[in-house]
Amino acid sequence: MSKFSATPPKQRLPQWLRRPIGNASDLERVQGLVKDNRLHTICEEGRCPNRGECYAAGTATFLLGGSICTRSCAFCQVEKGQHPMPVDLAEAERVADAVDSMQLRYVVLTAVARDDLPDHGASLFTTTMAAIRARNPLIAIEVLTPDFWGGYPDSDQAVVAQRQRLTTVLEAAPVCFNHNLETVKRLQRQVRRGATYERSLGLLAASRELKPSIPTKSGLMLGLGEKRDEVIDTLKALRGVDCQRITLGQYLRPSLAHLPVDRYWTPAEFDELADVARELGFAQVRSGPLVRSSYHAAG
Repeated sequence: MSKFSATPPKQRLPQWLRRPIGNASDLERVQGLVKDNRLHTICEEGRCPNRGECYAAGTATFLLGGSICTRSCAFCQVEKGQHPMPVDLAEAERVADAVDSMQLRYVVLTAVARDDLPDHGASLFTTTMAAIRARNPLIAIEVLTPDFWGGYPDSDQAVVAQRQRLTTVLEAAPVCFNHNLETVKRLQRQVRRGATYERSLGLLAASRELKPSIPTKSGLMLGLGEKRDEVIDTLKALRGVDCQRITLGQYLRPSLAHLPVDRYWTPAEFDELADVARELGFAQVRSGPLVRSSYHAAG
């Protein structure tokens, strides 16, 4: 049993977080395609509240590498385990088939952390991008990656390995490189097990250094116990590594086994933080209670 299971909600879900799921026909059509192709999407795995809207707009986020993540982040609903299934060599083609069938114009590729693989899953992104482009080279593809860290203690060797994995993905020319900090520095250990604030900032900085033509993006969940000043400090840190795009959304507890919500930030507070982010120089800002990493990703 999770140590969080006995922690009851502090507040009732506010009205502004209660939204219809979207057009039932769009949902059923996409869910059917995903099931028929034996695929995973973070839209479904994470029960994203915007999935109906995104499906209707011609965007979706595919989850690569299977359904089991080798990390055990306390906020995430994706199944955890140290022994995920072997890499499915046909997954890339099935994703490409689904993209084609759904007539998507903008695709976001993310992946479970695969610390069990030598390249930590970098090739999952590149092979899937190649398969999608073989059918339609005009489809825009954004990547939302794990930190590609592991296999070494903190060392120069570890940094070199991380950069090699990152380079593999960037050489495939995504239209945007996204890696989420998720929360403020103080809460990293509690929220993101196996990841660190410094490593994630370093990954975003390395992306700008290696491929400055590819914009970088990151995201934060609010409601985990962070303070306003800490959020602003995090935004400043992201701008310090020249991150150009930011998403800010409300954390919603997936189950009683996950971290409880500390509080619900109001729409007005999200609007105020959006103004701060723009003043700091972010070129694209998505900030609101229901915003998620891929929300309106196409611009």
